[in-house]
Amino acid sequence: MVAAAWIAPLTSRAGPPFLTDDPEPTDTGHWEIYAPLLEAEGRSVNYEGSAGAEINYGIANNMQLTVGLPVAFAHDAAGSHWGTGDIAVSLKLRFFHDEDAGLSVAVFPGMTLPTASSGMGNRKVTGLLPMWIQKDAGAWSLFGGGGYALNPGDGNRNFWTGGIAVSRHVNDKLLVGVEADRQGADGRDANGATSLGIGVIYQFRAPFRLLASCGPTFEDGGGSTGFHAFVALGLDF
Repeated sequence: MVAAAWIAPLTSRAGPPFLTDDPEPTDTGHWEIYAPLLEAEGRSVNYEGSAGAEINYGIANNMQLTVGLPVAFAHDAAGSHWGTGDIAVSLKLRFFHDEDAGLSVAVFPGMTLPTASSGMGNRKVTGLLPMWIQKDAGAWSLFGGGGYALNPGDGNRNFWTGGIAVSRHVNDKLLVGVEADRQGADGRDANGATSLGIGVIYQFRAPFRLLASCGPTFEDGGGSTGFHAFVALGLDF
């Protein structure tokens, strides 16, 4: 039986399309909505993920509220399983921003609520307590950080997670980036893993844009190489 989707706490995927997040909040009074959104991870025919929406709103200066509304899925040799996922809620607080130096720092604490269908979620509140840093230089951005994940439940364990990424605005429509992400073992019988990836954001006519990323995942202890993938339509207004 494949592991249930969304049983881990919030990972560092809070800055679509990258696993690694950045400290930039949504502008005050503005919305960023990613829907439809599809993400998956696994190896071969054993994979899991979610389809749904992520909603960001700039509730105040340097403050962003994020809500994730997923439908969870898992697939193995026996077939596919679908159900409601755990709702995710987080608050980004940028406490340092120097525009001249191109430097920003933010915290982004969040939690998942046990709203999933049976077998498709953790059944307990989970959390992530991260910090993210970004340095901009012209068309280039370097960002990264990480934090501690609270992952209660029988057989589960808390763990550290984080990553680093670099992106470049190729032109006024296209951004590309590469990243490396690390997650510790989230259970007594689990292994940590390192993921590499490439991401792109393409701006269509406002307010629409396309976001996508993918790459390999290497589990500690060897074994076959896994994958992670993300694609979403972005709407900004």
